[in-house]
Amino acid sequence: MNELLIRKNIIKFSKLLNKTNLSPLRSGNISVRCKNGFLITPSGMKYEKLKTKDIVFVNMKGEFNKSKNKPSSEWKFHKDIYKNRNESKAIVHCHSKNALVLSCIRKKIPAFHYMVAVAGGVDIRCAKYATYGTSQLSRNIITALKERSACLIENHGQVSFSNNLENAFELAQEVEHLAEQYLECLRVGKPKILTNSEMNKVLAKVKNYKK
Repeated sequence: MNELLIRKNIIKFSKLLNKTNLSPLRSGNISVRCKNGFLITPSGMKYEKLKTKDIVFVNMKGEFNKSKNKPSSEWKFHKDIYKNRNESKAIVHCHSKNALVLSCIRKKIPAFHYMVAVAGGVDIRCAKYATYGTSQLSRNIITALKERSACLIENHGQVSFSNNLENAFELAQEVEHLAEQYLECLRVGKPKILTNSEMNKVLAKVKNYKK
């Protein structure tokens, strides 16, 4: 996919953040790996008004053209995910309601349901809190994403990555659905958690899921 198409695709899925209620208004951000860096949504702009020229290129040194739009304030953790996870090609960060609620009570999503495996592990961790846009937050997210492709972020929201933007967006939706289902289980009682042995069987079956 050439750069113009990547920019158009970022705008398409940015608008879907609002339409699907994964992130309201200007919250959240999306990026796609490109050349020796990545293209990312700009800071503070409404998604419905985005034009292809508004999408910002940031190189892997964290450099961008300061005479144009500023990249999302969360560009640091996008850069570090790309640097640390070679398989990551696209990232979706959002403030979806149920994932956010769980993050605010600082709970991970355990193996209450086998579909937790879609994020790559036996649970979906919750990264420790740090001020948005900081290097500390980036480090916390990288830790939570070890052997995972998605995590919650304490008092903040969630982040997912995949081999393309469509799959990263779908994973973010799946994390939100799982968060909603887990919260509902907690309202009813204490859900039974699948063992690591049981989850490892599922992980083996979904290893090539959606590839």
